[in-house]
Parts: sequence; C-alpha cells; structure tokens
Amino acid sequence: MSPHIFDAIVIGVGGMGSAAACELARRGRRVLALEQFALGHDRGSSHGHTRIIRKAYYEHPDYVPLVCRAFERWYDLEQRQGVHLLTECPCLSIGRTDSSMITGVRASAAQHHLPVEALSAAELQQRFPPFCFDDGYVGVLERSAGFLYVEDCVQAHICEAVRLGATIQDMEPVVSWQANEREATVQTTTDRYTAARLIITAGPWAGQLLAQQGVFLRVMRQVVQWFGTRDDRLFRRDVFPLYIADTPQGHFYGFPVLNSNGAKVAQHYGAPEWRHPSEIDRAVQPQDEETIRSFLRRYLPLIDGPCRRVSVCVYTLTPDRHFVIDLHPDHANVALAAGFSGHGFKFAPVVGEILADLADHGRTELPIRMFSIQRFGRTS
Repeated sequence: MSPHIFDAIVIGVGGMGSAAACELARRGRRVLALEQFALGHDRGSSHGHTRIIRKAYYEHPDYVPLVCRAFERWYDLEQRQGVHLLTECPCLSIGRTDSSMITGVRASAAQHHLPVEALSAAELQQRFPPFCFDDGYVGVLERSAGFLYVEDCVQAHICEAVRLGATIQDMEPVVSWQANEREATVQTTTDRYTAARLIITAGPWAGQLLAQQGVFLRVMRQVVQWFGTRDDRLFRRDVFPLYIADTPQGHFYGFPVLNSNGAKVAQHYGAPEWRHPSEIDRAVQPQDEETIRSFLRRYLPLIDGPCRRVSVCVYTLTPDRHFVIDLHPDHANVALAAGFSGHGFKFAPVVGEILADLADHGRTELPIRMFSIQRFGRTS
C-alpha cells in the first residue's frame, strides 16, 4: 500500500483529533493525523493545565450519558498508558435559585438520578469559608466530578494512537481537502494524502476548513489566570472544591490550589466573537486581570495575591453553544466535530469514539441527535 493512502485521515490533533486518531487506530484502521503546529501547542483550546469534568450538566441533560461514558474512557486511557489524567474533586455550582445554572444542574441530576447536595448561602459559607456570596445565592455540590490534566490527556491519546500504529505528523498545515463517494484527498503544504474517510477536528480553524458549511462558527478569546492566596491551605482540594459561579458580572470558574502557581480562575464567555483565529489577540492586557480581580474582590477576597501565570486560549462557538458532531452534509465519508463552545474537552474520548463510529458505519449508537449540523440550516 502506498505510504500516502490511509483508511482515515484526521485533520487537527488537539483534544478531539488525538482521541479520534487513537480510537480509529484501536479499531485497526490505518490512520494519518495532521497538525499544523507542534504537538501540544497553545494556539487552540487544548492547553491551560486543567479542565473540569462534571456529570450534573447544567447546559442540558442530554450531555449526561456522554460525560458518564467519558469518565470510563479517561480511566481506560489512564490504564493503557500508565499515566494519571483524572483527579476526583467535588464541583460546586453557585447561583441564584432561579438561575439557569442552578435549575440546569438540578434538572440533569433529577433526570439521571445523580447524587447532589443543595446548600443554602449560609451552608455554602460554613462549608467553604473563602466564599462570600450573599443570601440570594445557593449552591449545588456534586461529588462525582473532578479535573483533567489537559496537556497530559492529549499526549496520552497521541502516544496510544502511535503505539497502535497511527501516523501523527505535526508542523504540516492543511491547504485544502476534497471528497467524492469513494475517497477523500487532503493537500498539505508539503504533500498530498488519500483515504476512504476524513475526520475534521480543527478547533478554531474548523470554520475555514468547512467553508460555507462552517459559516455559523465563531471564535472567542478567553484568558485563564493563576493568583496567589492569603493561605494556600484554605484552598487545598480536600477542603475547597472546583466551582462555577453565575453572577451579575458573568460566569466564572475556578480550581483549588494545585501547585505553586496558586488558584486558577477564569471567566466563561463574556468576550467579543470573531470569525477567524487570526483576529484573536494573544497578548495579555491589563483589563484581563482586572476582570478576574473584580470577581475575586467581591466573592473570593482571600485570593488576592500576585498573578503568577496567564494563558490565552480560544473558544470555538456555535450560536446555541452546543456541539456539532455529525457527518458532512455533502459527503457521507467526512465526519466532523466542531464548536465545542468552551465546555467540550472533558468529552474528548467519547467524541473520538463517536467520530470513529461515523467514519466506520456512518452512524453511532451514542446519543448525538442534538449535535446535528443541520440545525443551523443549509448554506449551499
């Protein structure tokens, strides 16, 4: 067989692409995965040390079976690669009683019989003294949650894919692709490849690769920061949870102190949307820190030390903030996953499984109806 002919080609080797390449290789497929930057780069959405993984999903109850499956697949990858990727840690959702976050967490927990604990504002303050939320707020504590070491997760999927026979090539940007009913062809800056199946997992660059079928995608700059605290012992993960807070200033999330960088805190959404990742300002601006410090001064005043680390990342957004995982509308042998809207990384191994199903069979038994690209209408 020609070294340029494969069973499947994957474009993009971040969280989703590395998982898809790994799953296809596990099934015995001859896989080529192409990445435009160096593997493990910080230009997209798969960096920043950690990601929250949680089951009581406020965004929609239909995510819950997928995240439960993702937990299983992360543990499986840990075992196969012999590395630690997922750390259990409670996750606390905070908001007004009638906020979409609190009602959403409760709805998912009720529908899927997930154990959660309701906390009044007083109970929240008593259980976790660093928080300073007034009486109008409540908390929902989920113990079956945790966090993932994001760069290690991508690396583990890449290593497992290579171990199973996949070819991973970085620093090779894709220039164009085309497909017919028999095969797909990918042209890069250095070569040309052919495969029976194509998988597009290009993150912020998906809109450009999908052309008219991706016009609904937008990108958003997000800044994650780590701050010193007055006493790190108050923020150890055995006494302080992961948290997501719905406040009048927006949604914010954070982690316990995990290392010498301090407490990781970021805003979720709340920034301009752009058409192309080249429009994203990669430089850190003074306002980035002020936005987070304003939240901390009001609700977590014990996190008031120096900013020790900053990471700029990119969300790829759909209009409804739900994913796109589907076959290409014009090509039955092209599968795509895009628009993870800032909450997708935790699903990477199950998305890889879904994409392998779509590539192999044109369908999957996993529930993805809500992620159809057709919900945004035909654009050609």
